[in-house]
Amino acid sequence: MARDTTDQTPLSSVSELSSYLEVGARPKDKFRIGTEHEKFAFFRADNSPVPYSGDASISALLKGMQAKLGWEPIMDGDNIIGLGEQSGQGAISIEPGGQFELSGAPLENIHETCKESNQHLAILKEIAEPMGIGFLGLGGSPKWSFNETPRMPKSRYGIMTNYMPKVGKQGLDMMYRTCTIQVNLDFSSEEDMARKMRVSMKLQYLATALFASSPFTEGKPNGLLSWRGDIWRDTDNQRAGVLPFVFKADFGFNDYVEWALDVPMYFIVRDGKYRDCTNITFRQFMNGALKGEITDWEPTMGDWINHLSTLFPDVRLKRFLEMRGADGGPWRRICALPAFWVGLLYDDTALADAEKLTAEWTFEDVVAMRDAVPAKGLDAQIRGRSVLEASREVLAISKAGLKSRARLNGEGQDESIFLQPLEEVLAKKTTMAQDMLALFNGRWNGSVEPVFEEYQY
Repeated sequence: MARDTTDQTPLSSVSELSSYLEVGARPKDKFRIGTEHEKFAFFRADNSPVPYSGDASISALLKGMQAKLGWEPIMDGDNIIGLGEQSGQGAISIEPGGQFELSGAPLENIHETCKESNQHLAILKEIAEPMGIGFLGLGGSPKWSFNETPRMPKSRYGIMTNYMPKVGKQGLDMMYRTCTIQVNLDFSSEEDMARKMRVSMKLQYLATALFASSPFTEGKPNGLLSWRGDIWRDTDNQRAGVLPFVFKADFGFNDYVEWALDVPMYFIVRDGKYRDCTNITFRQFMNGALKGEITDWEPTMGDWINHLSTLFPDVRLKRFLEMRGADGGPWRRICALPAFWVGLLYDDTALADAEKLTAEWTFEDVVAMRDAVPAKGLDAQIRGRSVLEASREVLAISKAGLKSRARLNGEGQDESIFLQPLEEVLAKKTTMAQDMLALFNGRWNGSVEPVFEEYQY
């Protein structure tokens, strides 16, 4: 998230929180696709991480992008921490360890998404090359230790860094040493939201397996295919993971709100300053927990919006749905991830077929799959079937959904062309992580250094 919200509308009831989410519903012909992707910045001379400050730095990249794009700088005190397109059509932000992120504009089809990503990377490369900086598309930092990883001067990250070790063992690795590709999708009603969230929560770990690309930590194999996927299993289980209430037949906005109310907060923003609120839940905040401690103790809609952005379930609900299960990866995968989910969720027949396929998958089944996928990838099981087998069926549903949408490019091709990287994974029966491990044990001679050359953008 590039910018925290400062909406001062006062909150007086829990119903207003559900109403905020309900406003996200839109007609099907207004559905859009918002794609986000993160990448690691490194110096090509020695594959070392890029610091925040200096002539060749993360801040210099942001300023260079600002000059090229004309986007508005987002500041935290005196520090530039992102850029926002003036009309809200996209943003650039930085993650805690300097991971460079594009939050794409809401677009109509995957052809536009792929063009957007390509243009972003081309402009970024133009700015980065004179600084000797390259970008790596993987799910986990393959070489740098936690202490070697830079720290970005963003206030919310300081609060999170202090809090994470109190609630899990891998939260700091999540913040500083992972990257993702994510897609944000719309819903037309509460019922449509519930159907999409239930199906995507069940299928999220197929995406984790298909996109697995984080087999290295600090220069060595880590015993996993998706280190990033494993990290999320012990980050902060109060605010992350699989949400059991999503599996209920009558799941709706209020269920999510009631859960979110009892998750500890991270912060509130007052007079441009961040106040640590990790000792209270949003429900306690609503009930006056800060009264007498600060002058502006009353909760606002901005506080609620910011709180929603600090919740990390594997499918996150805002005024849209965020698919959060995939590792970062090369450019083709930036296009493949939204194609996978749009095919499943934006076509009525495909959504119904996905519901039918997963109808018997229980919360316990899905958690077991989630726990197994980081190490086993496509060999993990779901109700006695391999994830490989299930993925073939799901990818066929997605492909049919994209063909049914019939959004064509100038050459008459529909969006299903973007599923090719995933079709290759299933044909080979090996993930990108397994391909890299084979190289590590072969041509790379036990070194991760070649990954910076062979998997950079």
